[in-house]
Amino acid sequence: MQVREFLLKTPDLGDTEKIELIRWSVEAGAFVEEGEELIELVTDKAAFPVESPYKGKLKEIRVKAGSIVKKGEILGVLEISE
Repeated sequence: MQVREFLLKTPDLGDTEKIELIRWSVEAGAFVEEGEELIELVTDKAAFPVESPYKGKLKEIRVKAGSIVKKGEILGVLEISE
C-alpha cells in the first residue's frame, strides 16, 4: 500500500475578491471519509463547503480559521492510501 499526500487548495469560486476560511470541520490528525465536509469558505455572496475528495487522514492544516485566502492557496494536506 502506497501513501501519498494530496494538497487541499482553495477552489475557484468565481469572480470574488475576498474568500474567508470560516472553519475547519475536522482537526489535524483526524481520519475523514470521501465527501466529508472539511472546510467552510465564505465570500461576499455565499458560503461554500469544501469536501474531502478522498478517504484519508488530515495530516496538516496550513491556514487557520478566520483567514482570508486566495484561489489555489494550499489550505491543508490530506494523506491518502492507494
